[in-house]
Amino acid sequence: MTIMPTRETIEAPPAATAKPLAKLAELEASLGSALRGKPEAVNLSLVCLLARGHLLIEDVPGVGKTTLAQALARSVSCTFHRLQFTSDMLPSDVLGVTIYNAHSGVFEFKPGPVFTNFLLADEINRTTPKTQSALLEAMNENQVTLDGHSHSLPRPFMVIATQNPVEHHGTYPLPESQLDRFLMRIKMGYPSHETEKEILRNRATDDPIESLEPVADVADVMTMQQAVTRIKVDSSLHDYALEIVNRTRKSDQLALGVSPRGTLMLQRAAQARAFLEGRDFCLPDDFKQLAVAVFSHRVVASARHASLQKKSETTEIVLREIVESVRVPL
Repeated sequence: MTIMPTRETIEAPPAATAKPLAKLAELEASLGSALRGKPEAVNLSLVCLLARGHLLIEDVPGVGKTTLAQALARSVSCTFHRLQFTSDMLPSDVLGVTIYNAHSGVFEFKPGPVFTNFLLADEINRTTPKTQSALLEAMNENQVTLDGHSHSLPRPFMVIATQNPVEHHGTYPLPESQLDRFLMRIKMGYPSHETEKEILRNRATDDPIESLEPVADVADVMTMQQAVTRIKVDSSLHDYALEIVNRTRKSDQLALGVSPRGTLMLQRAAQARAFLEGRDFCLPDDFKQLAVAVFSHRVVASARHASLQKKSETTEIVLREIVESVRVPL
């Protein structure tokens, strides 16, 4: 039997990781100052950044989706573009276009907004599937291919997309292939009474986003992302994750279970969470706490069960039941 270390046995991080952990603490504080009362959303967004993933934030308008995305981008000293997706937007508005230069006599590539470190895709499900699909290659391979030529994107590259629930008017549900490119999907939820009261007091004078200053740079982010890949994952945790995945594939409440890509994404997210907590190894809790956020947009509820309530809520409920039913390795 493999004995997993507990929080009580975790030693202080080595000196080599002290600086990255200090940067993480600054990033977390910076995000928290702009997004009050949402520590879980802040934590998950940092996990996504460390894991070299893309983040989908889904909720009703006005609960802080765009604020979180802007705060993350402003807290890191790198390039940032915001795209407000609309029904008349074309793929070239995202990727760029090749035009003929009459003076030089050659075709020149004019890069689009996707050539940035952070891309805020605001209300991504308000544009057509054709434009949505323009991001598939960029999000999966960190490059864009136009007219037979591939153009590398800067690193780090992270898409932070917001979307209104699909039940809202004027939205185009993201296809499964597009959803699968996001490492995780999170929801903001309404703030508590005290938090909303604090927001009313603080927003009377200025927007906290405007006062944010970068606390990390591209080199810091790249260093931390590389460190995450070295986080150790015990074999028993592989079995634990695979058992959760297999149960999603066999569940009669789900028409589509988690793919192998989803399993890999859960491991990467778990490594990032371990690093965020100052460990060089994963615990079962890293997998358990992230399973719903990483898997909920990768599974599809069966028609019989999806009719009971919103599809997204159905999949989250089923996933929580599955996660709780799997024995945690000791």
